[in-house]
Amino acid sequence: MKRRVLLLSAAATLMLSACANKFKRYNGPKVTRVIVYKAQRKMHLMHFGEALRSYDFDLGFAPYGHKGEEGDGRTPEGEYIIDRRNPNSKFHLSIGINYPNANDIAKARAAGVKPGGDIFIHGQPKVFVPEGADWTAGCIAVTNKEMERIYAMVDNGTPISIYP
Repeated sequence: MKRRVLLLSAAATLMLSACANKFKRYNGPKVTRVIVYKAQRKMHLMHFGEALRSYDFDLGFAPYGHKGEEGDGRTPEGEYIIDRRNPNSKFHLSIGINYPNANDIAKARAAGVKPGGDIFIHGQPKVFVPEGADWTAGCIAVTNKEMERIYAMVDNGTPISIYP
């Protein structure tokens, strides 16, 4: 009986610790900007002029050029803001980018198309395992472990610069 209680207790502890590990704490310097270089597939979390962390990433299925319309598979380019977070994302964790901005909406309207939206930095999907690079619908995807750290480090209101 003692062995059974011990095993159940250990299993419960492991399950609870696995859930808790999703949300990391960060006590270092404030991330003042996120810089993304699409062609190099490099993202830097910056504290003013110093890169605190750098990550490789995957993009949308059509990674070149600025996002112009809904469903084009492109990632926006330009100056944006991290404006929301989703702890229950279907992609592990995610933080939102305020695309489309007023300029993006005006360009799409002039072209007679919808600009799209829901652009995030996120982890891996819970439903399938992507094969190869550049599989998202226009988001920036990192590993789940990396996303946990990014989620802890980057606050809402942080500027993000996305370059070609």
